[in-house]
Amino acid sequence: MGQFVWLLLFAFVSMGAQQNESFRDEVLAIEKKYDTLWDASRPTIVFTGSSSIRLWHDLEERFPQYQIINSGFGGSQAYDLLVHLDRLVLKYRPKKVFIYEGDNDISFKKKPRKIVETFKTIAHKIHAKDPTTQIVLISPKPSIARWRLRRRYKRLNRKLKKWAETNPNLNFVDVWGIMLNNRKVNKDLFVEDGLHMNTLGYELWYKALKDHVTIEKTEKNYYYLKE
Repeated sequence: MGQFVWLLLFAFVSMGAQQNESFRDEVLAIEKKYDTLWDASRPTIVFTGSSSIRLWHDLEERFPQYQIINSGFGGSQAYDLLVHLDRLVLKYRPKKVFIYEGDNDISFKKKPRKIVETFKTIAHKIHAKDPTTQIVLISPKPSIARWRLRRRYKRLNRKLKKWAETNPNLNFVDVWGIMLNNRKVNKDLFVEDGLHMNTLGYELWYKALKDHVTIEKTEKNYYYLKE
């Protein structure tokens, strides 16, 4: 019996190590990129999450007046972001963090309740570093490839929205509704794989998110982020 328990423990630790290793090169590449670009004296906004963030190639160009960090890493789930949060988010001391996770979690059959619990741990860690940091949750999007899972996505989005309403430092941006056409996913917004977005899809995201990407300078000569 004791040997069985040790085997289970070893398997759990090994799985965690593999999860850490699986994104090692991508995380290192992101760090290397921004080690030369990031200006610590300027207020920073971080966009992070899975490939829908990573593949937003003109993200920085969309908001040229702000210092934007795109630390999206493809294939990630909420737990992966939690594991790499220090290196992908916290090291940049962001004033605001946009998070897109949950899409791959649902695909891997994780329960919405568990996903939200991981989100809460992420938020707690961010606010432990700076309680004033604003977090924007981008709703998991509909897609052609995963339309069969839409009920789970909707359930997760409802839970994320409800949670965001309880915390003044959280905002929830719904991109689900704007990506539908007659209550079905708009196929014109995707590349051939039916999962990732084309420029039309990102244009919709830009319109949905632009009012949340706002930094204003006050008379006291410091920066704050406007809701």
